[in-house]
Amino acid sequence: MRRQPFPRTGRTAEAAREELTRGALAVRTGCNIETIRYYEQVGLLPLPPRSAGGHRLYGQDLLKRLNFIRRSRDLGFTLAEIRELLRLIDGGTYTCGEVEQLARDHVREIRRRIADLRRLQRVLETMAAQCGGGAVPDCPIIDALFDLDAPSRPATPHLRSSQFASHRADGGG
Repeated sequence: MRRQPFPRTGRTAEAAREELTRGALAVRTGCNIETIRYYEQVGLLPLPPRSAGGHRLYGQDLLKRLNFIRRSRDLGFTLAEIRELLRLIDGGTYTCGEVEQLARDHVREIRRRIADLRRLQRVLETMAAQCGGGAVPDCPIIDALFDLDAPSRPATPHLRSSQFASHRADGGG
């Protein structure tokens, strides 16, 4: 099914009136200016045109795209996952099934994180139960955190599925 990608061209006089500077975009979306710059640097947000005075001007299409990115981040999607969603959208030929698969993969990752958090909760509760609330030098929680022999979870890769294998691992965070 052909879907409408985020528009990138076709500026009208009406659209020009609705263009925002980066600062105004930041205020309107609640997104930090540096975060907007970062999204541009990593290719999630295309560079907008500049005004005659050299200011970047963000139209409604980029406002909509930034809101999509922010909402996706709020839902815990990694940058690599958002990049994949945007790739599908920008291509204009995505299917609901493709998006569903990405969502199901993400749900599996959320479940894994919840299990990790539950294990962390049990460890911290055990550590706190050993604490007598005494002076700092005799704190079992601090001692446990410094314990080199204590189990530590392995580092988790940013990319969790083969569909993201074409993206650099450092772009997944």
